[in-house]
Amino acid sequence: MDHDHLARQTFGDAELARDLLALFAGQCRRLLPGIRDAALPPAERADLAHTLKGSALGVGAGSVAAASAAVEDTLRAGREPGTDALAHAVAATLLAIPHG
Repeated sequence: MDHDHLARQTFGDAELARDLLALFAGQCRRLLPGIRDAALPPAERADLAHTLKGSALGVGAGSVAAASAAVEDTLRAGREPGTDALAHAVAATLLAIPHG
């Protein structure tokens, strides 16, 4: 997590930063299963990865953004991506988000 980036995005408002991180964490939990679901159409999965990438960029979760971008690009190229790197990036980022 790039906490300096998040602080700039929230104008130093710690409560707003906590709220955004909570929303981002929820989004990770909702989107990742769909991104990893090979039964879904590739375009739908790519759209989910794109959404997660944008959210990750907004809060400073660079590893999630990069992994989401890689998955999105691979899906849009018509290939099946490996999603383990994305899952690991999400898990590590969720651990880094303070709770409470």
